[in-house]
Amino acid sequence: MSETRRPSLADQIYDQLMVKILEEEYSVDTRLPTEEVLAQSFGVSRPIVRAALSRLRDDGIVQSRRGSGSYVLRRPDRQLISFVPLNSVSGVQRCYEFRVDVEGAAAAWAARRRDEEDLAAMDHAYKFMEQTYEKNALGVEADQMLHLAVARASKNPFFASVLESLGEQIAFGVKLSRSLTLLDTPVRQELVLAEHRAVLEAIRLKQPEIAEATMRHHITAAKDRMFVGTQES
Repeated sequence: MSETRRPSLADQIYDQLMVKILEEEYSVDTRLPTEEVLAQSFGVSRPIVRAALSRLRDDGIVQSRRGSGSYVLRRPDRQLISFVPLNSVSGVQRCYEFRVDVEGAAAAWAARRRDEEDLAAMDHAYKFMEQTYEKNALGVEADQMLHLAVARASKNPFFASVLESLGEQIAFGVKLSRSLTLLDTPVRQELVLAEHRAVLEAIRLKQPEIAEATMRHHITAAKDRMFVGTQES
């Protein structure tokens, strides 16, 4: 995946801690080493480690317990490390965070402004997605086609321009998400389709608040299915 900037030291420590959690060097419910020990281990300052741990807390991977330190709360999908280069984990995570806000707003405006031509474009993209899912294909193009159709229905060209400019990064995340979905049960695939249907139905019915909420839920859920996984306690 192309990077818009070189990963910071905090990004690199975040990624390395994530891999240790993925590989269960630090398993669920175990306490992480102290900031001082981690700083010495990685050869960085404690503020760098603190920033990485803060990000892991924000992502729901670790949890701070007063007077006791940081504990592993959840382990991401076991297959994640098979698909993502080490220095790409942070970028994928942040791209999804960005998409939650941008595409949520785009869906809301689409619900206010869509016309029959927009609905036809979204329906066409959804049917294309269904066909790729039936074939157990990745369907990256279909997914991007549908999300772009929603953005264009907003009648605000800036939404579509942003998605197009981030096309490579978004495609990387979608490919990762779909690869993990194909390894899971068929229920997960149907869940993804249902999330898209909910967004389109809210837009069709001109319900901007629901359209925004369902789009935000879909993108957040896609991120969580990769980076949060199942809590094991």
